[in-house]
Amino acid sequence: MRKLRFKSVVAMANQKLSIKSASIILASSTLLSALLGIFRDRLLNSYYLDTYPTGIDAYTAAFTIPDFMFFILTSGALAVSFIPVFNQRLMTGNKKSAWELSTSVLNIMAIVTFVASVLIMIFADPLVRYVVGPGLDEPGTILAINMMRVIAINPFLMSIATVLSSVQQAVGRFVFYALAPAMYNIGILVGIMVFTNGINIFGVQIFDGGIMGVAVGVVFGAILQVLVSLVGVFGLGFDYEFKIYWKNRGFRDVIKMLPARSMDQGLDYVNTIVNTNLSSRMGAGALRSFQQATNLHQMPINLIGVAISTAVFPQMTEDLGAGDEDKYNETFRKAIRMIIWISLPVSVIAFFGRGYVVSFIKNGGDPLIASVLGTMVLAVFARSVFHIASRGFYARQDTKTPFVVSVVTVGLTILLAVLFTMWGYGPEGLGYSQSIGAMVEIVILLVILQKRAEGKLFNREYWRGIGRMGVATVITGCVAYSMTKFFPLMQTDDSLFATMPKFVMITVVSTVAYMVAGYFLNLEEVEPFVGMAKKVGEKVKKVLFRNVR
Repeated sequence: MRKLRFKSVVAMANQKLSIKSASIILASSTLLSALLGIFRDRLLNSYYLDTYPTGIDAYTAAFTIPDFMFFILTSGALAVSFIPVFNQRLMTGNKKSAWELSTSVLNIMAIVTFVASVLIMIFADPLVRYVVGPGLDEPGTILAINMMRVIAINPFLMSIATVLSSVQQAVGRFVFYALAPAMYNIGILVGIMVFTNGINIFGVQIFDGGIMGVAVGVVFGAILQVLVSLVGVFGLGFDYEFKIYWKNRGFRDVIKMLPARSMDQGLDYVNTIVNTNLSSRMGAGALRSFQQATNLHQMPINLIGVAISTAVFPQMTEDLGAGDEDKYNETFRKAIRMIIWISLPVSVIAFFGRGYVVSFIKNGGDPLIASVLGTMVLAVFARSVFHIASRGFYARQDTKTPFVVSVVTVGLTILLAVLFTMWGYGPEGLGYSQSIGAMVEIVILLVILQKRAEGKLFNREYWRGIGRMGVATVITGCVAYSMTKFFPLMQTDDSLFATMPKFVMITVVSTVAYMVAGYFLNLEEVEPFVGMAKKVGEKVKKVLFRNVR
C-alpha cells in the first residue's frame, strides 16, 4: 500500500510542466536552496571567519579542484550537449535510441569522474600547495589537503545526479530536478551542526569532528542529491544498463559536442582558481571574504538567469527540432527580456543594500565582503543574461562559439585580476575584473546572435523597451539610495531581526518605484501586475461599500 502511494506521489510530481510553471518551481527551489545556503554560510562564518580564519580559508580552498573537475567534466556542459540530442530522438519517436543515449552518457560520466576523484585524492598535496592555496600557512595547507581528499568523491557522485537530472529536464519534469540542489545544502548543514561534533557509532568514535566535519557533510549532501535525482526518473521509462552504446549516433554526437562546452566551463573555472590563488595571498580571511561575495552575487543569478533559462531551454530545442525558426526567436526574445527586466532592479537594490545582504551571512556584517560585493553587481546583471544568451547557441547544438568567446573574455578577466592585484586593489580588484569580463562577454554573444539572425532577432522597438527599463532602473536606484539613508545600517544591527525589516522595507519600496516607473514608461511586463492591482482594488471597494450600507 505504501509502495503504491509512493509511486502515485512520484507520478504526480513527474508530470510535464509548462514553461511558466517550470520557471516558478525552479525559481522557488532556487530560492529555497539560496536560503539554505545563507543559513549554511551564516553558521560557518559565525563559527570560523573571526575565530578561525585559517580553517575557513582552508575549507574554501579545498572545494576548488573537486568543483573544477565537476564543472569541466559534467555540470552545464552535459546538460546543454545532452538535452538537444536527447529531445531530437524523442521528437522523432526514437525512444530506444534516446534511452540508450542516456544510459551510455551516465556510464561514461561515472567512469571518467571516478578516475578524476581518485587522481584528486592522490595529488591533493601539490594541488593545494602550488595551485589553489600557495598563500596559506602550513596548518591551513595540511587542513586543506585533508579536506580536499574527503571532498574529492563529489565529482563522481554529482555527475551521476547531473545525468539523471538532465533526463528529467529534457522531458520537462522539474520537481525532483529542482529539489536536488536543496538536498545538497541540507547535507552540508548536517555536517556543520552534527558532524563537527564527531561521529560515534555503537560506542566507537569513527570521527573526531571539528571543521573536517563540514567536509564530511559536503559528501553527505552529494549522496542525498543522487538519491533525490534517482527518485525523479521513476516512471519516465529510463531503462538503465551497465553498458555504453558506442554505436549510438546520438551518443557520438554528444561526445563530439562535450569537449567545446567542457573547455568553456573549464575556462570559467580557471578564472575561479586564479582568484582563489590570488586571494589566498591577501591575508587570512581574504580568500573566504572574496568567495562569500561571489556566492552572494551568484544567488540572484541562479534565481533569475539560471531558473528562467533552464525552464525555457527545452522549448527552444523543441522549436528548432520542429524547424520553426520564428517561434524559436520569439521564445528567446521573451526570455531575455524577462531576465533583463528582473535582473536590472535586483542589481541596483543589491548594490545599495549590500551591507544588509552581507549581514544575513554574518552577524553585524563585514565591510570587506560588502565592498567586494559592490564591485560585482554589474556581473549579477551580465551573468543572468549570459545564461540565456549562451543557450541561444546551445539550442542549435553550437558549443564552439560560446567557447571561443569565453577564451577571449576569461583571458581578459584573468589579466585584469592580476593587474588589479599588482596595483593594490585587493579583493575588490578581483570583483571589478569579474564585472568587466561578464559585460564584455554578453555584448559579444548578443552581437553574434543578432548577425546570425540577419538582424531579425532584435529590432529598434525591442531595444527601446530595454532602454525604458534602464530609465526605470535609474529611478529605482535613486529610491533605493534614499531608503538606505532613511533606514541606515547601524553598528547595533547585529542580528537578522534588526537588519531584515530594514532590508525588506528598502526592497519593497524600491520595487514599487520600479513598477510605477515601468507603468508610466509603458513597459508591457508591468501589465499583469496592474491587472492584479485593479482586481484587488475592485474587491476592496465592494467590501467597503458593503460595510457602508
